[in-house]
Amino acid sequence: MYEDTPQELVHDLFSEAVFDRHALGRPVIGTADVISSVTRRSIASFHRAMYVPGNVVVAAAGNVGHDRLLPLLEQAAAKRGDGTAPKRRVRSPLVKTPPPGVRFQRKDTEQYHVCLAAPGIARSDRRRFAASLLDGILGGSASSRFFQEIREKRGMAYSVYTFASQYTDSGQIGFYIGTREENLAACLEIAAAEIADIAAGNLRANELERAKENLKGRIMLALESTASRMSRLGKSLITDTELMSLDRLGAEIDAVEPEALAELAGVLLAPERFSAAGIGPDEDRFLDAVGRINPGIVRSAAVAAA
Repeated sequence: MYEDTPQELVHDLFSEAVFDRHALGRPVIGTADVISSVTRRSIASFHRAMYVPGNVVVAAAGNVGHDRLLPLLEQAAAKRGDGTAPKRRVRSPLVKTPPPGVRFQRKDTEQYHVCLAAPGIARSDRRRFAASLLDGILGGSASSRFFQEIREKRGMAYSVYTFASQYTDSGQIGFYIGTREENLAACLEIAAAEIADIAAGNLRANELERAKENLKGRIMLALESTASRMSRLGKSLITDTELMSLDRLGAEIDAVEPEALAELAGVLLAPERFSAAGIGPDEDRFLDAVGRINPGIVRSAAVAAA
């Protein structure tokens, strides 16, 4: 079912395009071939090795007392073995980012589903606040540049948005467009022009201030959810990043200057850094469109095919 949903599957393709053979380029859910070959013994062996107290983080939020919770956890840990077992690295760190790549899967769809993305920043990078604001301004909401310019003003795409993921040692940043064949190249060119406009320092009146208020508001709303509070605690422990107070988060967001946003757009979203992934009926049409943004990846794809 997942592989038959192109707007979801294309995100796995672009992860492979960005990170190639590194673990970050593989789908979290696995592949049908690998899953079908896994035996009961291999699953049990993995569980015994990895699901031990030394590898587990427990986060709790809500109407729960720490003094009551801790003995329950200690009892559970005692049944699983030595609670001081060292952490095991699940994947090797990304030492060197692979060159931009291209992935395409042919499918008789009415629309082309395309992602252009580049390596991003790590969760501990101080620029992550600027990256979140850049994401919001470009394509994070219905008032964003991509949505307004591509969908609202021109009606060229039903779905267009940006995305950003941050890992312990790397990240991803990019955008998705779902559009008809005749609009594909124009949509990508409009997106590239909006990125270049921000990189040139051309923020519109109050654009950054609105993005800051929007981001702070979304953070506050998220913290009204007990599950979100729990996840926030757990992610901080798993990734060994500082757990900031709401006031500190607001101060960090407010401190982002327009120059920082422009610099980040120019560095992270430079056309030559883009990898591309697409699903649609014609690979040549896809390559022609993405080649207008980053000609280098099309040449690389041609060399690899040869």
